[in-house]
Amino acid sequence: MSNEAIQEGESSAHFAVFSSQNSSFRYTYNKIREVKSYRVGELFAAYRDILWDDGRHKYNVSSFIGEIDEILLGERFSTFDQSTLDNLIGTLRQRGNSNATINRKMAALSKLLRKAHKMGDIHSLPEFRRQKERAGRIRFLERDEEARLFAAVRSRSEDAYRLSVFLVDAGCRLGEALGLIWNDIQEHRVSFWITKSGRSRTIPMTERVKEVIKLPPDTEGRRPKGPFTKLTQAQYRAIWNEAKAEVGLGADDQVVPHILRHTCASRLVQGGIDIRRVQMWLGHQTLSMTMRYAHLATNDLDGCVVVLEKPRVIEAANGKESSVFSSPVTTPSPAKPARKPKSKAAAIKVPRKSSKAN
Repeated sequence: MSNEAIQEGESSAHFAVFSSQNSSFRYTYNKIREVKSYRVGELFAAYRDILWDDGRHKYNVSSFIGEIDEILLGERFSTFDQSTLDNLIGTLRQRGNSNATINRKMAALSKLLRKAHKMGDIHSLPEFRRQKERAGRIRFLERDEEARLFAAVRSRSEDAYRLSVFLVDAGCRLGEALGLIWNDIQEHRVSFWITKSGRSRTIPMTERVKEVIKLPPDTEGRRPKGPFTKLTQAQYRAIWNEAKAEVGLGADDQVVPHILRHTCASRLVQGGIDIRRVQMWLGHQTLSMTMRYAHLATNDLDGCVVVLEKPRVIEAANGKESSVFSSPVTTPSPAKPARKPKSKAAAIKVPRKSSKAN
């Protein structure tokens, strides 16, 4: 087939793809286009500022992608097939990664590859299946732990203390609180616009939250952009780690700032708030994420104890024992009382008169 025929779009299986080691050529309807190949690290460098906001999450994603690129030995690709993904997951599991950790790393990779596929950098995507995670124990702060920890934080920074109170009562993520500006706070409510799920939400404020968001102007009469913009995540985490070590919680690796969000959720559920409202308060994208706290709703089961502890009663009327566990299907109904006999006068039937005269 001639070059003119190819450019005119004549179909032929022999000329569908021209490939070499690092690139290939495709043509569709008068177009011949070079398909380049990329490393995962190169794709991340191209799209990281578009897909992820600056912060700790972006830092974690950067380490995830770096590890993935290292496992793939810097291999270039124009298609990411299923076998490559399966081998990648297998290697991570051999390195001791839990299913939850694998899911977080695969979520970052999936987001990056979907963007690259949309932009035409790669031409096929594998199926990302979520690994089954084991439900773990959720750590939250008791009231006395909160009091001791917050006192140690306050001794180091008043701004960090205000932020801590806000986090435990609002139940928001650290990045959501730090991203607040004054326009997000209206009357008795606060709105979160910069969220992990991309969905905004508005919640009412507790009385102590109303107090800690008050920030007097500085000596020059100016206010910062938001109630907590004086702090960065790194500064707050450093103060937090010093404070938790002071109160004897330094060895507990679950006592991180995110524990304040768990604490808020746990208190809502234990206080009898239904799980749907807790989901709305926390801004969870799916109800399954909120269901992690459902086991704390023990008040709903108190009625079961009453039933189990209720003693059996003896019905004096029929002399039979009945139980609160008796079922209307298995328990015979009490015998109906015998009918009273009719009077003799009523029992004698009066013959009807014949309609015809005798």
